Amino acid sequence: MNLDRIIAVRNSKTVYRDGDKVYKVFDKSYSKADVLNEALNQARIEETGLHIPKILGVTMTEGKWTIITEFIEGKTLAQLMAEEPQKRDEYLDLFVSLQLLMHSKTCPGLNQLKDKMNLKIDQTDLLATVRYDLHMRIEAMPTHNKVCHGDYNPSNIIITEDGTPYILDWSHATQGNSSADAAMTFLQFCLEQDQKGAKDYLELFCQKSKTEKQYIYKWMPIVEAVYALKGNEREKGLLGSWTELVDQETSQPA
Repeated sequence: MNLDRIIAVRNSKTVYRDGDKVYKVFDKSYSKADVLNEALNQARIEETGLHIPKILGVTMTEGKWTIITEFIEGKTLAQLMAEEPQKRDEYLDLFVSLQLLMHSKTCPGLNQLKDKMNLKIDQTDLLATVRYDLHMRIEAMPTHNKVCHGDYNPSNIIITEDGTPYILDWSHATQGNSSADAAMTFLQFCLEQDQKGAKDYLELFCQKSKTEKQYIYKWMPIVEAVYALKGNEREKGLLGSWTELVDQETSQPA
C-alpha cells in the first residue's frame, strides 16, 4: 500500500489513491462506529444497483481506521460545470435526474432520516424551546423510505470517460423524505455562494419530481440546524445568505 498520492483532505480524514484503489484514512479521534457505519451504508447502497465505488475492505493504517474502495477515473460534475459553462444546464439536468434515480431506490437497512435529524438537533446548542419546535416539525413531516444521500452536490458525482455517472461519499446516507435531501442540496449550492445555481436547481428538482417548493421550504429550518452543527465557521457564516434567499423565494406570490 503506497499512500503518497493525496487526492482529498477533509475534516478528520485524508483520501489517498494507490493504483485502482482509494484509501479513506480517518483521524484517530474519529469514532469507530461512524467509520463502520459509513462502510456499511456504502455496502448496502451497492445492492440498490446505483453506480457507486465498491467497498473493498475496512482496515487499520498506522492505528487509524481506513475504508478501501475502488478508484473511479473521471472528473467531478463540479469540474465539468466549471470547465464547460456553456453546458451547465445540461449538467444540472443530469445532476437532478441522477438524484431522482437515487430517490427511486429503497434500502431498508439504512438508518431513518428522521431519527438521524432528531439526534443531530439534540446535539446542537440551540435553546430548548427551539429544539422542541424543530423536533415537532420533523415529526409532522410525512415518513418516506427513499434513499437519501445527505450530502448530494456536484463534487460528489464522478463522470467517467464513457459518460457513466458515479455517486460518491455515502457517510450521511439514510432512508426517508427526498424533499429533505433536496433541501440539503439547495443549501450546498448556497454555501458555495451560487445563488443562481441554488434557484435553478430547486426549480428543476421541483419540476422533474412534481414537488411543490413550499414542501421543500418546510424542511429548510431543520436542515439548516443540522448542517450548522457539522459545518465549519465559514460555512456557518454563510447560512445567513441561504436563509435570505429562502425568504426572498417564499415572499413571492404563488
